[in-house]
Amino acid sequence: MGVVMKTTLGEARVKAWRHSHAGDLSRTLTAYCQILSAVPFDFQTRLRIADILARGGQAGPAAEVYQAVARHHILSGHPLPAIVACTALARLGDDPGPLLDHMAEMYGAGSPRLARFGARPAPLAADTVLAELDLEYPDDFEVVAQEARARAVDFSKSPPFPEQLQPLPFLSELPPGPFRAVVETVQVWRLTDGELVAREGDPGDALYLLAAGEARVFIKDGTGERTVARLHENTLFGEMALATGEPRKASVAAVHEADVIAVSRHALQRITEQLPIVRDVLDRFTRQRLIKNLMQTSPLFAPFSRAQQSDLLRRFEGHEVEAEVGVIEQGAPGVGLFVVLSGALEVVAQAAGTSRGAPVVLARLGSGDVFGEMSLLSSQPSAPTNAAVRTVARSTLLFLARSHFDELMATVPDLRSYFETLAANRARDNSTKLGSQPLPEQGSAADVLL
Repeated sequence: MGVVMKTTLGEARVKAWRHSHAGDLSRTLTAYCQILSAVPFDFQTRLRIADILARGGQAGPAAEVYQAVARHHILSGHPLPAIVACTALARLGDDPGPLLDHMAEMYGAGSPRLARFGARPAPLAADTVLAELDLEYPDDFEVVAQEARARAVDFSKSPPFPEQLQPLPFLSELPPGPFRAVVETVQVWRLTDGELVAREGDPGDALYLLAAGEARVFIKDGTGERTVARLHENTLFGEMALATGEPRKASVAAVHEADVIAVSRHALQRITEQLPIVRDVLDRFTRQRLIKNLMQTSPLFAPFSRAQQSDLLRRFEGHEVEAEVGVIEQGAPGVGLFVVLSGALEVVAQAAGTSRGAPVVLARLGSGDVFGEMSLLSSQPSAPTNAAVRTVARSTLLFLARSHFDELMATVPDLRSYFETLAANRARDNSTKLGSQPLPEQGSAADVLL
């Protein structure tokens, strides 16, 4: 008779992971069977059972489980673990094509099953207390494998399928054909504890979807590593660095076990050469993500409610600007406010009384920065700018015309205070960088463009 005790889902998963890490496949399968006995709808455990079956040489039973898991989760609103299962099937030599076709029809743009806010059962929390578990472990792998396969393909106790499904970020904006083309190029990473998904400072060359498990986001500072966030199933991350081309601002690592789907920049570029619609959807998707991030972080949008933010955004015009293009000419009248969504620009100025020599670089601008507001704060409608702005990389800009900017300043005192403080600080910094040389005489020091 085994010892009977209660445990949490997180503890049970850690126990199974430790047995797997130690190479004890019989105990690993037994632990997973016990989890399924307590929570029959835990898809993550079913995938792990298939992994252990394949690892133990049980290719046929493993493929059967992967097939069953993929079919069930396509219908139940969990397409990401279905992608993981399809990738594993392909590694075993089975054709996942019919499953991918089904997924593309269910989750591609235009599917009648997709809803704006579809119902998807949330994964169980790690601190969920499980029913009593029998912790006696048989040693015969063949016997345990048969029991594990039977449990893993049995979905009789699972909840009913939802009538509507939640769309996938980016992918569900593609029609079925391009949807499948992108899915066929993704990489699936089956990670163990501590393995890195992304490293702080590395180039942003992919976006990621967490299909199962948990990951932690951490940064390095003077005290060592500091965890700043935890990621769970269905989380999209890494898209900001991919969209802006900037280095990763944090590292991401698996906690115990995690399944991550990576969509690389190289794969997307290859597909867009054949399917231009993918480029259009990707551009729209990344712009929406950048705008969402901007509204959450920029002081420009802080005084407004969500509805007011959306109304304000409608007044902005979007512009794609290639590298080495002048956006503002020094001395020209200020025409409006610019917000950098992505890319890189620099602000340069020629000191007063000089016409020769290289202009002084006053600042470099990146995602989230604003410029152009200094001359707009002047009481003179045609006040000239005292610096130029040019792109140093392909950039996406939002532009707000002067008339709309004036309306904002008249109705939102907090914004005027923010911009006036910003103007004073930038004027001081610019004077320092010019080495005490005077700025051009047009306008005041506070009107320097930045």
